[in-house]
Amino acid sequence: MIFALTPGFGIAALALTVVILIALFLFVAVSFNRLVRYTNLVDEAFSGIDVQLKRRHELIPNLVECVKEYAAFERSLLEDVVAARSSNATTNDLAELNAKENGLTANLVKFFIVAEAYPELKADTSFSQLSSQLVEVEDAIQYSRRYFNGAVRNLNISIESFPSNLVANLFNFTTKEFFEVNSVTERDTPIINAQA
Repeated sequence: MIFALTPGFGIAALALTVVILIALFLFVAVSFNRLVRYTNLVDEAFSGIDVQLKRRHELIPNLVECVKEYAAFERSLLEDVVAARSSNATTNDLAELNAKENGLTANLVKFFIVAEAYPELKADTSFSQLSSQLVEVEDAIQYSRRYFNGAVRNLNISIESFPSNLVANLFNFTTKEFFEVNSVTERDTPIINAQA
């Protein structure tokens, strides 16, 4: 009661309320913009992975054509590689794409292990060039995965950390999945001996 009767208390209370509302608005705006920035970085990083995967998928038919000239080469393995490559282009779901790409990587590892048994294939200039290009693409895919996973980590931390999680929940931001390699054999980049 005493505060209500004191002159200027109403103005001070109003000023304090305005300051609190401005601080709250600034907090929400800054948190929202950070979440939007992290979401955009995740999208950009996924686009980088997608570009590298497309480069990889463009090289595979050339490798298969180069190898087809060597009649004794494992036909079923070639068919597996082509089938794995074809199935990967039909999904936008990260978990499904991740699983399919891991399967393709496993098939490529087998492909190059079998190719080691054919010295005339290893000596083929086209095969060597394509193999070198594939090594570069595989390295770029790994870099892109790391960048993507870093962007996802930053977004997920912001979404799950207090007090920014309040803003994330208010605006329906959701955590993203990491682009992971699921097994030890799939962690290996295909071993390619580009030397004749």
